[in-house]
Amino acid sequence: MPLLKPDPTFYPSPKLAMQAPPEKCAFVAALNPPGSKLNDALLVVDVDPESGTYGQRVGEVTMPEFGDELHHFGWSACSSALCPYAPHPHVERRYLVVPGIRSSRIHIIDTKPDPRKPEIVKVIEPEEVFARTNYARPHTVHCGPEAIYVSALGAPNGDGPGGIFMLDCETFEILGQWEINRGSQFFQYDFWWHLGFDTLLTSEWGTPNMIENGVQPDLLLASKYGHQIHVWDLRRRRHLQALDLGKEQQMVLEMRPAHDPTKAYGFVSVVVSVKDLSASIWLWYRNNGTWDLKKVIEIPAEPADPAKLPALLKDFKAVPPLVTDINLSLDDKFLYVSCWGTGEFLQYDVSDPFNPKKTGSVRIGGIANRTPHPKNPEQPLAGGPQMVEVSRDGKRIYFTNSLYAAWDEQFYPDGVGSWMVKLDAVRNGGIGFDENFFVESSDYRVHQVRLEGGDSSSDSFCFP
Repeated sequence: MPLLKPDPTFYPSPKLAMQAPPEKCAFVAALNPPGSKLNDALLVVDVDPESGTYGQRVGEVTMPEFGDELHHFGWSACSSALCPYAPHPHVERRYLVVPGIRSSRIHIIDTKPDPRKPEIVKVIEPEEVFARTNYARPHTVHCGPEAIYVSALGAPNGDGPGGIFMLDCETFEILGQWEINRGSQFFQYDFWWHLGFDTLLTSEWGTPNMIENGVQPDLLLASKYGHQIHVWDLRRRRHLQALDLGKEQQMVLEMRPAHDPTKAYGFVSVVVSVKDLSASIWLWYRNNGTWDLKKVIEIPAEPADPAKLPALLKDFKAVPPLVTDINLSLDDKFLYVSCWGTGEFLQYDVSDPFNPKKTGSVRIGGIANRTPHPKNPEQPLAGGPQMVEVSRDGKRIYFTNSLYAAWDEQFYPDGVGSWMVKLDAVRNGGIGFDENFFVESSDYRVHQVRLEGGDSSSDSFCFP
């Protein structure tokens, strides 16, 4: 229902969003592990330190069908609705758009009036997604100024191209494919935009056939996975430029643009280099009217006893960092980096985006190390830092440990476990575990986190 005035969780600028009240609950995508007979669920976790149920699951809604593999999800409306040209200024932050990456089914979940009791109000079946978009395996969801944008990894037959499609933000009807002219783009993974520059950018993973049964070593060593990002005219929906990171840079995944709409730069992560198993972070930026790239962070592989490594890595005698998620604080000051392979979680000061400075690091889990959480120091943990979310004020960081069911099995064959943790961030740099917040799950694996009222990767802004 339209509101008479804008939703109070919508903010014109990132500076104002940083003044928002702290979140009290988190919504967490939960998927059934291989062999489980459970339907996936969206969990609600209490993140209010003043609450008697702090750090506990306090609600959930179960998906109606089996085998969705919930992955990424997002709000139907957010601060971008305040852009001057937005046609829906009085929508509200109420509905979560929750796709199943395996099933291609999309769930619309109402989080009001009680966020601890979310309800499914609409289900878009895979056949409708296929028929209206010719895409499958929906992945990233972003609330745009005029509609909901959803990326998809490929076509219904499991091949490509992947791309973006749009949903109406009030009726949740599928509008259709976003691209008018896709140029050379074929692979699709993440996407984000610079609203102040009418520019959208996309990244690359692989087609569903290349990823759904795990990493295919022959494809990886032949550099067949994605290694480019693509630049688009956001309003005209046309491909402008392909930026190649080099074939050895395999799986160019998570994108985080500057939140300030006057800044034309952002960061993108690379999972692994086939040259030396390192991971890296690259900066995209405007350069004399076009867009360019620069590698600004490189994280090396760590030597390891082959006896502690899965079959995929034994011959290398090393653990790759496997950077699988990043996040950027709303003031564009701190970049957070998840190293799912080594179990390290890093903080960088990126006030100068061309010269990041490492300011914090913690370790938990990891393929070889199995570092415990401070709350249970005798309990080795599998999995590693994965999906990361940052509070609007930048003071709290949450992350989970499951990547993607088939890949979990490859890299953590003895079991990946399931946990969610919280870090506290120091104003001028530095991070540490909240020892009272450690959420384990024996029934589900947990993936993406969304915070009540918005977070550092949910909204985009039209005013500085």
